[in-house]
Amino acid sequence: MQCTYPIHKNFMWINMHISIIFLLIPGPNFSLALSFSFKQDYISIRLSMASAIYLDDSHSEVIDPPNNEEMLDVTELVGDHTPHSPKPNVMVSGNVRELLECPVCLNAMYPPIHQCSNGHTLCSGCKPRVHNRCPTCRHELGNIRCLALEKVAASLELPCKYQNFGCLGIYPYYCKLKHESQCQYRPYTCPYAGSECTVAGDIQYLVSHLKDEHKVDMHSGSTFNHRYVKSNPHEVENATWMLTVFSCFGQYFCLHFEAFQLSMAPVYIAFLRFMGDDAEAKNFSYSLEVGGNGRKMTWQGVPRSIRDSHRKVRDSYDGLIIQRNMALFFSGGDRKELKLRVTGRIWKEQ
Repeated sequence: MQCTYPIHKNFMWINMHISIIFLLIPGPNFSLALSFSFKQDYISIRLSMASAIYLDDSHSEVIDPPNNEEMLDVTELVGDHTPHSPKPNVMVSGNVRELLECPVCLNAMYPPIHQCSNGHTLCSGCKPRVHNRCPTCRHELGNIRCLALEKVAASLELPCKYQNFGCLGIYPYYCKLKHESQCQYRPYTCPYAGSECTVAGDIQYLVSHLKDEHKVDMHSGSTFNHRYVKSNPHEVENATWMLTVFSCFGQYFCLHFEAFQLSMAPVYIAFLRFMGDDAEAKNFSYSLEVGGNGRKMTWQGVPRSIRDSHRKVRDSYDGLIIQRNMALFFSGGDRKELKLRVTGRIWKEQ
């Protein structure tokens, strides 16, 4: 056993080390050793116990030396009051990432994380889908939470899932979802409104996709003059629409024109969407004009980002809205055919 005690700072044995050893042999096969050690700023007292079997006078080594378990070291260092700093968040390894992966949806799990009696985990979103049965061992899940795994997750940091698109950020595990929902590098969805197209990617990829897959008209320049013709204007359906892509100022814009029902009244709407984020879209403005027979209607606004779906923009009426009767008046003739000319301009705000 060893005990260490501080000594007065004025004690002048600075670089001196003195050991006094008393050897007590209470029996033929047993010994006690008591030693005192004086060092720079502490005194150490050591008590050792050992079996002492001597073969002869020429061999003084101890055959059975004391084991480490038989010694207890208690050290009280002078002036050692350094606090232990909290452990910083660490990057997650592949094995830990697998532990945090739901076995059903294969997505990362967030509190509450459920587990069965055998320790198999499951995310809260998938628990109702498996009818309260563990998908791994088929035992009943119950309402057991895996608090240990939740705490492990709180100590981790993960890269954004859009790192392949250019995001280099590292985020705490429980902040990652919020960041990814707003990450500027997250892919854009296809702005084509004619069908529920699920294609996603960066802007250049979507431009090629619109041109090659959807056969969308592509134009260059900041002004446009389009004529929309409909043989039976009395048939107004949500599927009646047109899309044109414009390239100007190093950016891409989508011009939408379609017919839909507004409070049971058939109307036409034209609006512009910016192929980029909303913050960039606010740097531009546009105007639309439609007319005929000496009359005209004008709309001026800010293009909406394609982050907002086509339906969301349309249902907010953020564009040039033309009643069907007014559109037929602009068309002239016998009002049996819609011939609507829409002109417009895009400019960059200073």
